[in-house]
Amino acid sequence: MKKVIDWHTYFMSLAHLSALRSKDPNTGVGAVIVDNVNRIVSIGYNGMPRGCDDSLFPWDREGDFLDTKYAYVVHAELNAILNAPRSVQDCSLYVSLFPCNECAKAIIQSGIKKIYYESDKYADADNTIASKRMLTAAGIDLIQLDYTIDVKITKTLK
Repeated sequence: MKKVIDWHTYFMSLAHLSALRSKDPNTGVGAVIVDNVNRIVSIGYNGMPRGCDDSLFPWDREGDFLDTKYAYVVHAELNAILNAPRSVQDCSLYVSLFPCNECAKAIIQSGIKKIYYESDKYADADNTIASKRMLTAAGIDLIQLDYTIDVKITKTLK
């Protein structure tokens, strides 16, 4: 019998595939929103807002605020919420990196009920601590997958 991947692996793999669209040279993040019958509602990745040319804005992590990506980039989770063609109420979110506090606010307000995440590399950062505090208070289930998915493109199209 053919082996088939489980839903968690499938959706997290899609999140990683989406992250490959990000032009962020340091941290590409992808997110997938799924309803309660495993239908994909929306996908997002971290990038500049629609209409803002990626080459005209900084991708640096350090320096004055206006000279870093942090003033401009829309995170994967927020992109997925904003791009959803319908309500994401009661949906689940698959994201390759645990959401920051700003994304947590949008996740809570949108009605997402579960977050499946892979990396928690910023667990000790204040914005992640605040995020976990809000998400937990809002009753959102936080589930860290106990494995890492690696999606690579081996061929590029021209």
